[in-house]
Amino acid sequence: MGGLQIDRRRFLGGVGASLALTGFPAARSMAFRSPASAWPSVEAFVPRFVADHPIPGALIALGRGQAAPEYFADGVTALGSAQPVDANTLWRIYSMTKPVTGMATMLLVEDGVIGLDQNIADFLPAFAEPRVLTDPDNSLETRPASGPITIRHLLTHTAGLGYTIITTGPLLAEYRRLGLEPGVIMHEEPEIVARRPQSLEEFANRLATLPIIADPGTKWSYSVSLDLLGRIIEIASGMPFDTFLQQRIFTPLDMRDTIFQVPAEKTGRMTASYTIRDGAPVLVDPAEGSVYAQPPRYPYGGAGLVSSARDYDRFLTMLLGEGALGDVRIMDAETARLAMSDLLPADVDKTDMYYQSGFGAGGRVTTEPGAAGEGIGTYGWGGAAGTVAWVDRANNLRASGYVQNLPSEVTPFRAGVLGAVYADLYG
Repeated sequence: MGGLQIDRRRFLGGVGASLALTGFPAARSMAFRSPASAWPSVEAFVPRFVADHPIPGALIALGRGQAAPEYFADGVTALGSAQPVDANTLWRIYSMTKPVTGMATMLLVEDGVIGLDQNIADFLPAFAEPRVLTDPDNSLETRPASGPITIRHLLTHTAGLGYTIITTGPLLAEYRRLGLEPGVIMHEEPEIVARRPQSLEEFANRLATLPIIADPGTKWSYSVSLDLLGRIIEIASGMPFDTFLQQRIFTPLDMRDTIFQVPAEKTGRMTASYTIRDGAPVLVDPAEGSVYAQPPRYPYGGAGLVSSARDYDRFLTMLLGEGALGDVRIMDAETARLAMSDLLPADVDKTDMYYQSGFGAGGRVTTEPGAAGEGIGTYGWGGAAGTVAWVDRANNLRASGYVQNLPSEVTPFRAGVLGAVYADLYG
């Protein structure tokens, strides 16, 4: 990377800062409006945002019900490229992987092979006796946990597990020592690559040796729990995690470009990712020769997928259709509604929760009317590079936005997307 120094903890910290459905003003520019557009604020926002920020391109996808999506795109896939951004452009979606893993888990709940409140030790015996840190900031001393870790806890980040983007104190050093740093953002030094687990099984086994930060079900804390669910899905389904996703979600929904590794024939559609320093773009991962062109050590269920706006919209359409995309149903409506409902344990501590709300199967759930105008029951999440996606069933709306700026906070893209979408919806 030519000497580029990356604070990976800060960069990946953008994974969690997602779906801030708050009252940001819509970005407007009459110069880009089309009288025929049903989304004039969105149509104006995208080119203006690209023009005002040192990024190569951006895209928003919008749809109502099961209708075909509309795409609003501007710019190119990488600085210096002539390849325009479009519906089939490939983006690093990072933590937008989590709702996919969450829905995969719920498919197995529907199948009856996983119980929502089942002890994960039934699948991973090494987690049979979790221990809790007595002083997380200062020591690794522990006591027995008050109860077991369940599938519900993993889905809702209430298992007490850590994350290298959140965890502090001695436990953070242990996560790093064991290579429990799921997801990659760039080509890494050989010593970092070498310490990562070789498989989801090894990841789970290493994780089981570490204490947790709070009793299961008592505290919301962003974590590697969706990655651990990838291993449970393997065991419960009897097939590799990525194979399960392909067979039960991607192939039925015709999601052709949602992948953990970008094959050579698709590299021409890959984006480059950047950070911004002193107002100038700095390359983090190139479009050609991206780290995503290499096979991952294992499929990261929390932050590992690349996808296109066209593909992810199909996933959102299925969610808005409560398990169905057109004539294709991949889960029962009852299961989909449950997955997008507030699954948090009772009386959970939300002190550290992003945008206090409910939480479903791998994504935030709006439990009271939002300031931006989203309806109760809105479900979604975002990714470290600024992407965001949600379904608002109260308004029969699905929306997703795509940029590649790390961390997400270096531009106000998400705020602009949300403001523009709801300005148009209620305008």
